[in-house]
Amino acid sequence: MDNKENRKVLKVIDGHHYEQPPIWLMRQAGRYLPEYRETRKRAGSFLDLCYNPELAIEVTLQPIKRFGFDASILFSDILVIPDALGRKVRFEEGRGPILEPISATEIDPLCEANSDSQKALDHLSPVIETVKGLRSALPTETTLLGFCGAPWTVATYMIAGHGTSDQALARLFGHRHRVEMVKLLNLIADVSADYLIKQIEAGADAVQIFDSWSGVLGKSDFEDFCIGPVLRIVERVRSRIPDAKIIGFPKGAGLQYSNYREKTKVNCLGLDWTMPSEFAMELQKQGAVQGNLDPTRLVAGGYALDSGIDEVMATIGNGPLIFNLGHGITPETPIAHVEQMLKRVRG
Repeated sequence: MDNKENRKVLKVIDGHHYEQPPIWLMRQAGRYLPEYRETRKRAGSFLDLCYNPELAIEVTLQPIKRFGFDASILFSDILVIPDALGRKVRFEEGRGPILEPISATEIDPLCEANSDSQKALDHLSPVIETVKGLRSALPTETTLLGFCGAPWTVATYMIAGHGTSDQALARLFGHRHRVEMVKLLNLIADVSADYLIKQIEAGADAVQIFDSWSGVLGKSDFEDFCIGPVLRIVERVRSRIPDAKIIGFPKGAGLQYSNYREKTKVNCLGLDWTMPSEFAMELQKQGAVQGNLDPTRLVAGGYALDSGIDEVMATIGNGPLIFNLGHGITPETPIAHVEQMLKRVRG
C-alpha cells in the first residue's frame, strides 16, 4: 500500500500549514545541474530524453538526491502534446522549440484525426512508464507531481511555431478565427486531461497545469482561452478521479488570479513573483498557494535572495504554502544559491 501520510506537499494542497513549508522548484531537473547536462548529452536530443524512461527517471531524481526537495516533478515538456497530436516538434540549441505553424484550415482535420485520445496516449506511453518508475524509485515521503501545459500556452506555440515575447500571433489568430481557436483549445484540453489521468493512475500524487502565457490575455479572452479550457481539463480529470489534486499556474494573470481559482476549481494556486504581497495573502484565504520567489533573486544570491525569501515567508508563510519560485529555475543559477535558499526556508 502506498503511504501518502508523510507527503507534506499533498498535505498543504489539502490546506495544512507548516511553519517550515515544503519546497520544490519548477524546472528543478535542468541545465543548472552538471549531472543533468551529462545525461542530456547521452540522450541525443531533448525529446529523446523526454521519451526515454530510464534517462527521464535519472534526471528527475537528480535534484532529489542532491537537495532532498519535498516534491519531484516528472521530467518532460509541455510540447509533447502537439508532438503526440502529429504536429512535429523539435528543439534547437539557442532557439528553443520549433514547430510547423498550424493554420485555421488544418484544425478540423487535426480534430478528426484525434477524435479520441488513444493515438496520442500511445505516443506518450514512454512518459507514463517514467511516472511508474519514479513512484517506485522516490523516497516514500516525496510527493510525485505530474503536469501538462494549459491549452492556451500550448496553442501559442502551435500557432506561432516558436516562442514569442507577447504571443501576438496567437492572440491575432484568436480574434480572426475564434471558432477554430476554441476547437483547437478543446482538443488540447481533452488530450491533456486524458494524459493527466494516465499520470495519476501511474502514481502521480498531484498534477500541475502550466499556463505560462495567460498574462498576455485581456479579460474576455482570459475567460475563453485560459479559464474555459483549464476548467474543461479539471472536470474531465475529476470525472474519472474525483479526488484528483490539481495545481493551477496562470503566470502573469494579475487580478484574474482570484477569478481563475474560483472558476477552474483547482486545489492550489501557483503565484508568480509579480504578485503584490497583500493580494497573495487574500488569495491564500481561499486555499493553498505555491510560490513565489523571483528566479533572478536565486541567481543573485546573498542579501537579494535572503530578503526575497523572508518577504515570501512573512506574507504567505503563515498559511498553506508550497515554497517555490515564481517561474522556472534558470540555467545560470549557482548550486550554492539553491543550498542557501533551502537552508533559509528550512532553518
